[in-house]
Amino acid sequence: METVQTRGIELATQCFGSHSDPAILLIMGATASMLGWPDELCTALAKQGLFVIRFDHRDTGRSTTVPPGEAEYSVEDMAEDVIGIMDAYSLQQATLMGMSLGGFIAQIVALTHPQRVQSIILVSSEPLGWDGVELPHISQEFLGHFGDLPKLDWSNHNAVVKFLLTSDRLSSGTSQPFDEASAQTRIEEVIARADNPASMFNHATISTRENWTGRFREIACPTLVIHGEDDPILPATNGRAIAAGIKGADLVILHGVGHELPSATLPEIVERVATHTRRLR
Repeated sequence: METVQTRGIELATQCFGSHSDPAILLIMGATASMLGWPDELCTALAKQGLFVIRFDHRDTGRSTTVPPGEAEYSVEDMAEDVIGIMDAYSLQQATLMGMSLGGFIAQIVALTHPQRVQSIILVSSEPLGWDGVELPHISQEFLGHFGDLPKLDWSNHNAVVKFLLTSDRLSSGTSQPFDEASAQTRIEEVIARADNPASMFNHATISTRENWTGRFREIACPTLVIHGEDDPILPATNGRAIAAGIKGADLVILHGVGHELPSATLPEIVERVATHTRRLR
């Protein structure tokens, strides 16, 4: 574990593998800390000859946290956090692997700092500045669940675990039965590491400062798009739109997978990522 100080904030990071190997920086989605990237995924990528870094976003885990409703940063600021981490690790270039909001952030970094980005891998993400026919987004069932968020008593540990567990269940696909015990263990770890668990939902209030309309089409680095066929948050049409809009992008649709990284699918993800990064060497 290493704490990175950048632009007046602290970001908790963790690395796997050798610093001499090609770097891959993992960027999680909204509300998620570094624990959203399973340990087994990180260690497996390191065994493929990659220097793996994961980190806690602002307002998650052990990174700088502000009270709920007081976030004044933008998505662009979160993109600059990525560059701050690369600088702290003395990385001139890295592959960025982002999930959901993390994929959105990776696209911004690829456009604002193209010389620092060797390639991007976008998991369960959406195109930055989409300018076509409206794409499908979050399911009605998930919207209903989030409608209960204002009533959640964050001082009631069991209620918080139950709410987050339901979020995980609604995110899952049909590729394997939902592993409630494993999900609850991870949720307990997430809560234990957070200064203020409620602050993770500050991510729901932030937006971009700049106009990115159509800009994802300008991304020139090698791109791999991985998307779950059953994603209820950002349906697979979003992944297909990214792949169609970025020249030369490769697309992998994971059968029966939701907005998640299920254990049974990790070997395929690792192999796809390893193949993608080997082509860059």
